[in-house]
Amino acid sequence: MLGNFHVRTDLALEARENFGEADVKIRGVRVETREDEEKEIRTTLVKIETENGARTMGKPTGTYITLEAPNLSCQDEDYHREISEELAHHLRKMIGEREQSVLVVGLGNRDVTPDALGPRVVSNIRITRHMIREYGRAALEGKKANEISSLVPGVMAQTGMETLEIIKGVVEESRPDVVLVIDALAARNTRRLSRTIQISDTGIHPGSGVGNHRNGITRETLGVPVISIGVPTVVDAATIVNDTMEEMVETLDASEKIRQLGGALGTFNRVEKQQMIRELLSPHLNTMYMTPKDIDETVKRVSFTISEGINIALGQLE
Repeated sequence: MLGNFHVRTDLALEARENFGEADVKIRGVRVETREDEEKEIRTTLVKIETENGARTMGKPTGTYITLEAPNLSCQDEDYHREISEELAHHLRKMIGEREQSVLVVGLGNRDVTPDALGPRVVSNIRITRHMIREYGRAALEGKKANEISSLVPGVMAQTGMETLEIIKGVVEESRPDVVLVIDALAARNTRRLSRTIQISDTGIHPGSGVGNHRNGITRETLGVPVISIGVPTVVDAATIVNDTMEEMVETLDASEKIRQLGGALGTFNRVEKQQMIRELLSPHLNTMYMTPKDIDETVKRVSFTISEGINIALGQLE
């Protein structure tokens, strides 16, 4: 990071990385990492345990689990199945094993591909609430009898209402035990686009990653536990420029020959270079977001992987 230049990210893992090396201790924040070389999955637990840790990280207290899977965006059904099972494992821990009522909410705009993850996930969820209410739990033929309902509230431009208002009304009427929210996120690093899944028990703030702050969907606002699942599908354009410029600055500083080739830039000290970068980045690029060119197929695959993980966790798929 350069000075106080702020890069938006929804990932707690990246918020932790902003503080430098992995061995740097942050008071009130616990970090655990596990590598599964066979499945090619890297799991990182970030647990923010105190208010001091929350202020430092800029995230609410709670548990954040990040699954990094380099091949998540590839066409490999067996690999995606392994990701679904890993996701289900962590969801079971957060939701609990007992039978309960779960409302699955798909946030985002179905008509904007990078933002369509939530609605697409909901399209593949196996809904059971109406069957149980109508025919009893025996209608599920031995499967775990969670009452699963779903909602796609759309966005304010489509409904004229805050997302929280819609969800809160449904929660008050249907009274679920848990709300499971799925949304597209913004990342700090391009290599995490469509290759990372974050699971959290702290709820979610729709649009926060792209600077469009809406009312939070949390336990405090809904009165029931809220678990969120997100996948980064966009990256701030300024991030790409910032990373490129940082690399250039480091290269210029490391090599006398390249410093000479840099002309006037080679005569700047590091502070001057950083100041120049900040001036270039703001305000021209702070509203631009980039997404991969194959985002259509990627969102389709990843949304199915997440829906399968939810179905497994809730006992609707073996």
